[in-house]
Amino acid sequence: MKNTLYIFSIFILLVTTSCTKDFEEINTNPNAPSSVQPSLLLRQVIYDFGENMSYEGFVAGDLLSQHRTALDFNLFDRHALKSPQLGGNPWPIFYMNLRDNEIILKQSLTVETFAVYEGPARILKAYMAAGLTDLFGDVPYFEAFNGTEGFVTPAYDLQEDIYLESEGILDQLEKGIAAIENYNDVIPLEGDILFDGNLDAWVRFANSLRIKHLIRISDKVDVSADLQSIFSSGNYIQTNSQNAVFNFTNTDPNSFRLAQLRVGDFNNFVLSETMEDILKDLNDTRLRRLFRPFSNSNSGEFEGLLNGIDASSTPAILGDLSLASTAFREDTSSLDANFITAWEVHFALAEAAQRGLISADAETLYNEGVVLAFDYWQTELPANYLIGPAAFNAPNTSPLEQIITQKWIANIINGYEGWIEYRRTGFPELRTVSASLNNNLIPVRMPYPAEEEALNAENYNVAAQATNNNSINVPVWWDE
Repeated sequence: MKNTLYIFSIFILLVTTSCTKDFEEINTNPNAPSSVQPSLLLRQVIYDFGENMSYEGFVAGDLLSQHRTALDFNLFDRHALKSPQLGGNPWPIFYMNLRDNEIILKQSLTVETFAVYEGPARILKAYMAAGLTDLFGDVPYFEAFNGTEGFVTPAYDLQEDIYLESEGILDQLEKGIAAIENYNDVIPLEGDILFDGNLDAWVRFANSLRIKHLIRISDKVDVSADLQSIFSSGNYIQTNSQNAVFNFTNTDPNSFRLAQLRVGDFNNFVLSETMEDILKDLNDTRLRRLFRPFSNSNSGEFEGLLNGIDASSTPAILGDLSLASTAFREDTSSLDANFITAWEVHFALAEAAQRGLISADAETLYNEGVVLAFDYWQTELPANYLIGPAAFNAPNTSPLEQIITQKWIANIINGYEGWIEYRRTGFPELRTVSASLNNNLIPVRMPYPAEEEALNAENYNVAAQATNNNSINVPVWWDE
């Protein structure tokens, strides 16, 4: 479901005080908000997280997953992940929005008229926490998000606990569903730019996230019974009209950020050679939807570049390389901030069926996922696509590789999802970057940011020691 967004400033009533002998009142900032309506905060959390992670997906996630490569300012593309440049430090995006979402959740549990927000707030907490720990591994979670009332130097929790313990990711999703199903008041959910207040859609969203993250930890935990139960219920996102997305527009401030920045920033990112070869080998017509022919071409040809060049010794000619298509700059009205979609769910279920985790036909689910992915990217599916190199049982490949490759293609700019799935499965096969600053290794986690070492030193040191001095080559729990 797409919604045209109009982002409004949040107007807060100022707290006025007069002279008093009460020390606490004297020392209260009269201009600080005493409370924020959850409808305004919900709108802000969804938009801010979706917009920021779409930008991060383009300038950093796509480099790690090798959808694009950077011509300059590319230490990150060379896998110096502790040196983020145009992007590559999503830590504050997660924690700011998890903090604000925690305000919504607390209000929903303490103010009767705000009870409708409990379910969505729990689901969003699980969604963002999963993204955070899947990138970094062990992170502050159970003591985090409420520094004004509790811990300002929270401990780092084990990823296994963040997923599996009470109040963790899977528990939050189940509790979010229960809160919605038990809600019997008539006060509507406002500020919902994902589903326009449709609580049934939030349940589908939560079940889709359960499918995604049960699959993610399936090498560590027996998840088959839970997956089969969700699949048999059919209560998950099945069509593109049910997707958890909001759309960008063609006008400020709601256009995709790369449309608002200077042209030099946009032109810094070009088609990766990895993406080029995969799309061309599959005869995939989305190549033209996602990229544009290089400008020096007279016949509409596309040209990619190997990731991670040393720009000081390997200059690249922009006119000989393919930029992102007009959908990412000139016409962003067809571009979404993507939380989870029908095609992603279908590919996850296809994997579950292929691995025997659910009773279903894996090829049928795969084919449906491909059809949905082409439709999502507004590209006509070639009549012979699913009987050629992209076929489920195509020669010289495997069904799992086909499933993950199709998910990888469609996940372009969707945060860091393509890289996360590569780490989990090894598909598609990524290339050693041109001038690696990581000993020719593809990183398997994001490093904790430098500010953590300064602001939360004691707890950071414990986590850094557990990751070989905050190494980007130490896998997270579900990848061990």
